[in-house]
Amino acid sequence: MYGELEKISDLEFIIKQAIKTKVNVGVFIEMPGFESPEIIINPVENLEKKLEYYKNIYDENLNHKHAEGIKIIGYAFC
Repeated sequence: MYGELEKISDLEFIIKQAIKTKVNVGVFIEMPGFESPEIIINPVENLEKKLEYYKNIYDENLNHKHAEGIKIIGYAFC
């Protein structure tokens, strides 16, 4: 089970909460041709830089800017 995300601001809020509480964040990524989303686990130590990456690579609606059909759809604290 995971929390759904709709906007980059939602992801930013989740990551900032995780940094404060020192927990890892799993990001669920939907990709064309795959039945289930990919899960990427980001260690708390990497979250600050990873947030910068996500904000540069994904648009306001969490769609990948350079790869059509790839989208962040959710998160989980790990």
